[in-house]
Amino acid sequence: MIRRIFIASTAVLAFFAAAQAGERTLTPDEAAAREIYRTVISMRTAKGHGKVPEMAAYLADKLKSAGFGDNDIEIVPVGETAGLIVRLAGDGSSGAKPILFLAHMDVVDAKREDWEYDPFVLREEDGYFIGRGVADNKYGVVNLTQTFMRLKRDGFTPNRDLIMVFTGDEETDMATTRFLAYERPDLAEAEYALNSDASGGGFAKDGTVLPYFMQSAEKTYATFEVTARNPGGHSSRPRPDNAIYDLADALQNIQQYKFPVMANEVTRAAMRANGAMRGGDIGEALIKFADNPKSKKSKKAIKTIRADDTTSNFISTTCVATMLSAGHAENALPQSATATVNCRIFPGVDIEEVRQTLVEVVDNEALEVKVTDDRFVSSPASEPRADVKAALEKSLRTRFADIEIVPSMSSGGTDGMHFRRGGVPTYGAGAMFATVGDVNAHGLNERVLVESFYGGLDHWIMLIKDLAGPTSAE
Repeated sequence: MIRRIFIASTAVLAFFAAAQAGERTLTPDEAAAREIYRTVISMRTAKGHGKVPEMAAYLADKLKSAGFGDNDIEIVPVGETAGLIVRLAGDGSSGAKPILFLAHMDVVDAKREDWEYDPFVLREEDGYFIGRGVADNKYGVVNLTQTFMRLKRDGFTPNRDLIMVFTGDEETDMATTRFLAYERPDLAEAEYALNSDASGGGFAKDGTVLPYFMQSAEKTYATFEVTARNPGGHSSRPRPDNAIYDLADALQNIQQYKFPVMANEVTRAAMRANGAMRGGDIGEALIKFADNPKSKKSKKAIKTIRADDTTSNFISTTCVATMLSAGHAENALPQSATATVNCRIFPGVDIEEVRQTLVEVVDNEALEVKVTDDRFVSSPASEPRADVKAALEKSLRTRFADIEIVPSMSSGGTDGMHFRRGGVPTYGAGAMFATVGDVNAHGLNERVLVESFYGGLDHWIMLIKDLAGPTSAE
């Protein structure tokens, strides 16, 4: 352990020193990637601006300039947005199904008046690239695009088909994601997918390289409305049943309820790694639970884990009230009261099962509990693959010696949840490294270390050659 941390820290010090060294001389491949980066950052691909099709067309032209033909590239219009599919045809020698490579072209919007500089102009400053989407997820888009361009230019023929799948509204409606995941049988037959919008390397504040948490599962995001209704009346004549009080009782029940403890191979591996990093009572509890969730020792560990708001979401579905709306006048009894309850649902648990649990917890047949959006879907975990993990280790250790790869579950949502639901196991494999809390995706001055951008440009090439290159016998 001490040796690993020393090596990692030395690598990080060199990494940051390079980032602060000023202008670097770019190789032709680095310069080409940077120009694509600059161009796509300039496109305001947030919802309502209609710029995603323009970005898809630009990327298609760049890929054609590298040798891809019209039959290799498909732009898929969906409303005001679009998806992009690019196929690098294999020779079929492996007999294996295709691999998908995921990214999304859209961004969360950013207002010029909120930022110090124009968020849609790529800026390089103090060792960082700054701008909306530099991390989420235009770095993934650029990195995969330049990877496919370089492979095509160099005449690389994989032993199976490789398919880039770029969606156009991951940050909002996921209409392109749903269409590509559920309505395209040619994509659904893939053996697995690698997602550039998930995972990535991290540094602790002291510069230590943290384990690389390879996303293999996502909690389902689902929102419910709990509503109490009442005939109401004049506030001078209170009645025993009151919509606000009924709703308040229901919310207290939800607050006190704990969903059943759950675990799978992915969450246990992540908890074990987190426990080793955290140390102390919480670290010990995480490891004990990961080793055997059903042991007697785990009962105490569960209490410790639930009491910590940074770990309580590891072991179960969670639901929490986030918004309230009630009443219509200060001198009238409320005719309705509604609470928004947001749930993060453990992989494999159905949304309707959670709704039924909330109905039971509320314990008032007069109250309505409904899902606010029928687009919410549950998603299974993807069983970790040894070949993917080994390829990731090989690629990442060219940058950081002895880095540890750990399967993990995220509580947020990406395109991966729909591809998993569509039958394609999906794994986070992003190339970016950042200090914890440094990127500020979705926020002001979103940024990526310059050296992380350039340092990761070979990441996908190494992965692809490991996973789909000619066999040694050839």
